[in-house]
Amino acid sequence: MSASSLPQAGLPFFKGHGTQNDFVIVPDPDGALEIGPAAVAALCDRRAGIGGDGLLRVVRAAADPAAAHLADRAEWFMDYRNSDGSIAEMCGNGLRVFARFLVEAGLAKPGELAIATRSGVLTAKVAEDATDGTPGEVTIDMGKARLPGPDGIEVAVGERRWPALNVNMGNPHAVAFVESLDHAGDLFRAPLTSPEGAYPEGVNVEFVVDRGPRHVAMRVHERGSGETRSCGTGACAVAVAAIRRDGADPAVTGEAVAYTVDVLGGRLVITEHPDGRVEMTGPAVIVAEGRLDERWWALHQG
Repeated sequence: MSASSLPQAGLPFFKGHGTQNDFVIVPDPDGALEIGPAAVAALCDRRAGIGGDGLLRVVRAAADPAAAHLADRAEWFMDYRNSDGSIAEMCGNGLRVFARFLVEAGLAKPGELAIATRSGVLTAKVAEDATDGTPGEVTIDMGKARLPGPDGIEVAVGERRWPALNVNMGNPHAVAFVESLDHAGDLFRAPLTSPEGAYPEGVNVEFVVDRGPRHVAMRVHERGSGETRSCGTGACAVAVAAIRRDGADPAVTGEAVAYTVDVLGGRLVITEHPDGRVEMTGPAVIVAEGRLDERWWALHQG
């Protein structure tokens, strides 16, 4: 795959996933495309479109007004959209897939690279592929978690209610520790959170159970997408919440701590450092490339 080989007729696209959190990838290096919410939703539709939990538009930071102020620090901007077309600040699994795409498209080399997001510039480290061709894992420096409060956050599904921790990883998360992941229900609709008004722009909700020492499993409802097979920022929020619950805050102990987080689509390792930085390591795979039918795209773009 190379950037120069991208088709010139119709809209070129790629498909990738990180622990089965899947994305439609649209290269737009010069910022020439305007992809409105309806077009994003159509592209992400699993029956009438390509299908995905979200869309990654690959654009040079200097070519997009949302990221131009970051262009001196990062060449590429990840313009992330949820599957319903709404704009999101960040997506951890998406960032791993974005970094993998840059390397496979010849737009960056393996190793460390800076990527602009709506949550600022984040660093990705793309490992070299294994000798058998297995793509190397990608580690993302997710920045520092914030615990903005307020206290008294609760999550409810049916008659069950749980206390939750408000963790912000550039986007908001409500993390609840539960007795069984089945208690989360079908997660077709967003779980209720209280107090009212705590999340005016919506929230990602994680349900968490213990699997062993420093090992947890989770399910997640992502705002704008419903239940997904994985959520990178959610896994980070879960690890941060578990670390606080277990009294292992690296800022207090002076030692980095790593938690294994099982998601429906695989496994991530989340490490929090004494300076507050949170790193996420996991797989990212590009699975397909192609181009949209010109007539279909003409009917849905805008």
